[in-house]
Amino acid sequence: MPIIKSAKKRVKVSKKAAIRNSKTKRILKAAIKTLHNNLSSGKDVKKSHSAAQSAVAKAAKKNVIHKNRAARIQKQLAASAKAASKVTPKKATVKKSVPKKTASKAKAKTTKK
Repeated sequence: MPIIKSAKKRVKVSKKAAIRNSKTKRILKAAIKTLHNNLSSGKDVKKSHSAAQSAVAKAAKKNVIHKNRAARIQKQLAASAKAASKVTPKKATVKKSVPKKTASKAKAKTTKK
């Protein structure tokens, strides 16, 4: 245990900072894990991607993670979200089929003139 008053204060301050930093890291890891789970299931990707990007930015702002690492993580998350959105099938549109005989006769008549 420190004897000097300022050293005692540093112990208290650093303990509070460690708790604050660990909370930020937990939130960051949980947000990224949620995004990865949603990417595999294909639901709520936009919302979880936004939450993960926000958590990464906050961690970088508080100097919990380095700003270059934060940029790298954000880039990877965006790439994976973009890839997941391309994989999801779009709704199939049903076209009404036109009988081919009438369509080809109409074309033939107009081209002769």
